Amino acid sequence: MTPIRDGREIASVVSPASPLERPRLRALIVEDSEFDALVLVNHLRQGGWKVEHKRVADATSFVQELAEGRWDIVLCDHFMPGFSAPEALRLYQQSGQDMPFIIVSGGIEEGVAVEAMKSGAHDFMTKGAPGRLVPAIQRELREAQVRAARRTAEDSLRRSELRYRSVWENSTDAVLLMDLDGAIRFANPAVTRLFGWEPDALTGRPMDVLQVPAVPAGTWWAAAGDGNRKVFETRAMRTDGSEVEVEIAFTRMTMGSQLWVVAFVRDITERRRQEAEIRKSRAEFAAAREIQSRLFPKASPVLEGFDIAGVSHAADATGGDLFDFLSLADGSTGVLVADVSGHGIGPALLMAETRFCLRMNARDHSGPAEILTHANRLLAEDLGGNRYVTVSFVRLDPATRELRHASAGHPATWVLDRSGAVKARLQRTGLPLGRQTPVRGPYTENPALRLSPGDVVVLLTDGIDEAMRADGSLFGIDRALDLVRSRPELPAAELVELICREARSFTEPEPQTDDFTVVVIRVL
Repeated sequence: MTPIRDGREIASVVSPASPLERPRLRALIVEDSEFDALVLVNHLRQGGWKVEHKRVADATSFVQELAEGRWDIVLCDHFMPGFSAPEALRLYQQSGQDMPFIIVSGGIEEGVAVEAMKSGAHDFMTKGAPGRLVPAIQRELREAQVRAARRTAEDSLRRSELRYRSVWENSTDAVLLMDLDGAIRFANPAVTRLFGWEPDALTGRPMDVLQVPAVPAGTWWAAAGDGNRKVFETRAMRTDGSEVEVEIAFTRMTMGSQLWVVAFVRDITERRRQEAEIRKSRAEFAAAREIQSRLFPKASPVLEGFDIAGVSHAADATGGDLFDFLSLADGSTGVLVADVSGHGIGPALLMAETRFCLRMNARDHSGPAEILTHANRLLAEDLGGNRYVTVSFVRLDPATRELRHASAGHPATWVLDRSGAVKARLQRTGLPLGRQTPVRGPYTENPALRLSPGDVVVLLTDGIDEAMRADGSLFGIDRALDLVRSRPELPAAELVELICREARSFTEPEPQTDDFTVVVIRVL
């Protein structure tokens, strides 16, 4: 669900201060939302840069801007209509340019983000946590400078040993130049920061002096192999006896008529820490998914004259959608679907709280509008105006087959008759939970509806209606209703899965971007 924004929020984003004498940053922003692009620019300006930027949202424009070669960084949304971060990353790599490529997304699964970084993205972060943006860009710009310096050094080596040595001396990575016997003949100043050694003190020594005692002598030198570029990770020893995790890359180079072995050594302590955080997040998401799955109904209610079923498929590890079946105070049955704004752990927690509030009020009340009004009072303070919950609530009386309905800002609930014609389109009767203030009064209900055999009631969240293809076309409510019409004898449990499956198939190969939740009530 897309968060509600107003003009005041936009104005606060696009009106940063403009101090003089700031370094320039030329940012190419791959983003379909002008608002989100302005938010990024605002964060960059607050980070101290004088920002020159351009927003593109399709492959053609992106390739054209890359060809001009005037950008310092690429900030890319993960998913856009007709374009995506993996495709943009592939085009960026084909361009041969080497600037930071950072994914900034509204919602992205940790596993997807890790795969993107393995494919060549330099970092990723969510739009909801912009605090990492500025330090991440500063780090990656420095890394880009180091990579550029290394490429320049390798090219200069073929022309001049002195020029090459100068580049090494300014590298942030430790650089060791060794002869074919394994003796160190040159070490750049970075070895002091990384290992504690003065460069001259390493001259004439083997690499063994940098290995931890547990590693057999000659292990690193053996890894240099036959000269093909090799990269491995290990632990190294500092002069003070402490250890540091490093990545070592070996290569062989010719200077004049002499063949040398060069080792580039990088401190990867911070990278290891980030990888551990990712593993921890994966485990937490898995636990949250397991807990959340237990909050959904274990079985559909057995109600004479009705066939009822519901299903929810989250877009992320955890979802913000809810469906539930409630026993109301007067013995009737409540059926609801709900949608919390956003995705991830936070919305999942709010979904659990919403479920609790609705269930607690269902014990004492029977009217859908009455239950929503009491739940809103409990939730409004916790939601705080930044989050909200939409709910479509149906009360079924099996004795009279009467349906009563109230909606807190949720998309329409549909009732089809035996022929498939629309019998009722039950609209929202109030604002979302968390947005309905006492001044607006309590929630109201749509006129009561008498159900007949063959009628079908369809409740769903906007993830189904707004499931989008790469070309920007939407699955739409009409496709969902046509599936109901085309399967008049299909049990409700199979029908809800069919609707979700068809919506997912419609968007492939693009990823599912919102939760899919459907409840179907067949009147027998």
